[in-house]
Amino acid sequence: MKKLLFASLFILGLLSYGQAQDYQSAVGVRLGYPLSVSYKTFLNETAAVEGYAGFRSFFGYTEIRVNAAYLVHNEIESVERLKWYYGGGPGLAIYSYNNSFVGDSGGLGVALSGYIGAEYTLDGTPLTFSVDWVPTYILGGVSGFGASNGAIGIRYILNQ
Repeated sequence: MKKLLFASLFILGLLSYGQAQDYQSAVGVRLGYPLSVSYKTFLNETAAVEGYAGFRSFFGYTEIRVNAAYLVHNEIESVERLKWYYGGGPGLAIYSYNNSFVGDSGGLGVALSGYIGAEYTLDGTPLTFSVDWVPTYILGGVSGFGASNGAIGIRYILNQ
């Protein structure tokens, strides 16, 4: 009960903080494939750089992925504080298998990812939300194209 009360007060505190405006930098999580921590910073009005590190594990397969992206943001005129973005960037995937189907193995892959998504900065809070699709091609290790990458992101604006 105390945890629920603390969480509620924390969220109310966040909701009462600041004004909605474009931001310079934000840190948060990407809830998707892979589950990641994220840092995003704008270079100018439309260009941003995002980096994230993530982890995924299931059925004897484990992967650690690190990605970076250059993203171009565009306003959606009909909705204030909503932007769509696109971009691309490199990454690394470190993986290992440990199951009876494949056996024990591991390796390193180099990834090239494309990005398309939307981001909304919540009015009156230091929070921004995003959803994106990140099709990725990995060279080496588990080589091939994957269209299942993407996430819902929640970030805390650092310098509003």
